Amino acid sequence: QVQLVESGGGLVQAGGTLRLSCAASGWTHSGYAMSWFRQAPGKEREFVATITWGGQNTYYGDFVKGRFTISRAKNTVYLQMNSLEPEDTAVYYCAALPSTTEALRGIRYWDRTAYPYWGQGTQVTVSS
Repeated sequence: QVQLVESGGGLVQAGGTLRLSCAASGWTHSGYAMSWFRQAPGKEREFVATITWGGQNTYYGDFVKGRFTISRAKNTVYLQMNSLEPEDTAVYYCAALPSTTEALRGIRYWDRTAYPYWGQGTQVTVSS
């Protein structure tokens, strides 16, 4: 059973930084693409970033604009968030989908319904 556990959320002032972590265990497939999504109150869950199994390719939501960086080391995925804005306030979720390809062709990695595995989420609050 795949388990994803997020950590690193908290309260930060606008312009500040946070680093989220997602520890994964219980892999049952050969590899996984890993992603971060976020959900603000009253809004739908939104794609933030994806990193492929080998870490060679990363993809970001349009709103990121170079402020966030996704990375991975073995079974942990990170989201470095810089220049945080109040609009970034949300619960951030880690998600995984079985994939060993670095191209993600035909995989709707930006679509939350493509992901069978989810963490419980970590709250990020950015004050103005």
